[in-house]
Amino acid sequence: MFNSARIKLTAWYLTIIMFISISFSFVIYRGLMFEVRRFSRVQRIRMENVSEEMFDEIKYRIVIELGIINIFIFITSGALGYFLAGKTLRPIQEMVEEQNRFISDASHEFRTPLTALKSSLEVNLRDENLSIEGAKKIMNESIDDVNDLQRLSDSLLDLAQHQKKNTSLDFEVISLGFCINEAVKKVIPLAKQKQIIFKKDLEEVHINGLKDDLINLFVIILDNAIKYGNKKMVINIIAKKIKNKIKVEIKDRGIGVEKKDLTNIFERFYRVDQSRSKEKIAGYGLGLSIAKKIVLNHRGKIKVESTINKGSKFIITFPSTA
Repeated sequence: MFNSARIKLTAWYLTIIMFISISFSFVIYRGLMFEVRRFSRVQRIRMENVSEEMFDEIKYRIVIELGIINIFIFITSGALGYFLAGKTLRPIQEMVEEQNRFISDASHEFRTPLTALKSSLEVNLRDENLSIEGAKKIMNESIDDVNDLQRLSDSLLDLAQHQKKNTSLDFEVISLGFCINEAVKKVIPLAKQKQIIFKKDLEEVHINGLKDDLINLFVIILDNAIKYGNKKMVINIIAKKIKNKIKVEIKDRGIGVEKKDLTNIFERFYRVDQSRSKEKIAGYGLGLSIAKKIVLNHRGKIKVESTINKGSKFIITFPSTA
């Protein structure tokens, strides 16, 4: 599809360029012929030795030279137009491919729980000996499945929203410490269940951004640290300004991430091996993908360092307001 569009766009470039080139050539030709005729008349008056054959030869040479120039313009503009068409269409192609992957991944993730839910309901509906208690149990399980699907759909909508790059016109100057403290408040109930505490070292730093998105960013990372963390551990949060950058570090002492997983940890629906975790961890692998989109939309960078059984450290950098 895009190859065809690229060729069509190149053809339009060529049509416009050649129309302009031929138009200019026609104007140049008319101007030159006017001068040649004027020169010829002057020479005839003075010397009377300029023949019609010489005049025709000059005209022929002008036409040939203009033709060669237009051929060169045609070839050069065709090559450059094809290159420019590729550059023009590449962002659109990447966007469409990203959208197709998003739809494909979302369809795959929805299909599995929906199939399981449908099968469970169909099997139990055929059970003639199904009791009221059994039916209530199935309904509760089905509600849990529906809640999981709702969380998945909400996460997908959130990710789709962050796919759109925010412009700096939407941003405001925000205290990064405020966003981190608000995120900690949101995850405190989950942290208390595992007796996890937070140690904060936050400088008073500000960035241009969207408050709700930044709070969501830190909630995702802290929630991830708690889920994969050990009981009674400490999560260290540091925010400081270094030159013209603001650096945030969130370090836990959890189960860590294997080296082979680090390159994929921010991909949609990617989940690390949970066999080392003592408990089943719910989720669809969308959180860190959303976190990365938020960071990129704020012109920042995010990376993770991790050691098995020693913990992980997320490092986020943002441009400073000053």
